[in-house]
Amino acid sequence: MDKVCSRQNTVHIVILVFLSWIGIAHSIDCFKCVSMNGKFPACDDPFHNNHSLQMLESPCMGGRKGRDGLFPATSCIKIAGVFDDTGERITVRGCGLDSGTVTTDTEIIRMSHCGRFYYNDRYVHGCLQSCNDADACNAAPTATPSLSLLAAILYHVTSVNS
Repeated sequence: MDKVCSRQNTVHIVILVFLSWIGIAHSIDCFKCVSMNGKFPACDDPFHNNHSLQMLESPCMGGRKGRDGLFPATSCIKIAGVFDDTGERITVRGCGLDSGTVTTDTEIIRMSHCGRFYYNDRYVHGCLQSCNDADACNAAPTATPSLSLLAAILYHVTSVNS
């Protein structure tokens, strides 16, 4: 009987330890701003994170192809370039999410690229970059154990051995 209880307690402890590492999903935070011809220098490159908290959107939400409403972003994006027709410079920072289509060319966040592309029905020569691997470029926090769950495990272990 003692071996059965001991085995059950071990299984419970293993399950509790495993569950303590499951974190709550956090959505991505991204900087959101637009600068035309340097009119909003805080948004332009080089980007200095001195006064940018007012530009940080937390959580950053974006539209999804074929769906109504906003959804938590999976990546941050930055567009920097020059309009072909007027020579105006543009910098756009925002967030985006994968809509689940099959090809990379229909998903803006899957691949950074430079060249010519359409933005607001105008040609832009520049680069579109996406990232999801750093804070404010938006990696989720690393998984850490829940302190309350670890305390429960410690209590359980000490009460079983008493």
